[in-house]
Amino acid sequence: MTEQYLIPNQTLTIEEDIKHSRFITVLFHCSSEAELKCALTNIKITYPGANHYCYAFVASDPQNSIAIGSSDDGEPAGSAGRPMLATLQGSSIGEIGAIVVRYFGGTKLGVGGLVRAYSSGIKSGLTELTTITKYIRYPSSLLCSYPQLNNVEYLINQFDGIIINKNFTDMIEIEFEIAKAFHDDFNRELATQTQGQLKAKFNV
Repeated sequence: MTEQYLIPNQTLTIEEDIKHSRFITVLFHCSSEAELKCALTNIKITYPGANHYCYAFVASDPQNSIAIGSSDDGEPAGSAGRPMLATLQGSSIGEIGAIVVRYFGGTKLGVGGLVRAYSSGIKSGLTELTTITKYIRYPSSLLCSYPQLNNVEYLINQFDGIIINKNFTDMIEIEFEIAKAFHDDFNRELATQTQGQLKAKFNV
């Protein structure tokens, strides 16, 4: 299983003129089809009256073959969305969406020309796109005393963890998620801060 992968850290726009047609490629972070549809709505407002709004997305890790999608939006079948998706899948970047806006300039490109045109902006943008590493987080838990809570919360945050729930009784049970890569270091630091009193349980 993929424990970590790159995701976009910015929205990037590339504009190209290809045989009098204007192609505007937008690359952005996309973790769901709903997010893609929202971006598509906004782009149609930003670039009104275009002939085509083609898209592709990989909404999970780069190897995921289920959380993906594409659209030719009226271009010949397989000439836009599929090659766009193939370019994204070859980038080793996850949670990425691409929308290409085309204003037709009067010259037909043919299927081969369209494949190249719709892939061109993505290929160019991928060389400029800044990314960050996303770590897959796993459910974890620990028990601490009330005086220890602030330090424990700070430590979870330092290791890029996310607190899911806190149950307050005589002790505090903290349910959180943290990447597998940080498990050993987290427990080591936790033991140091609490003189060996606390240890987290990881459900992997």
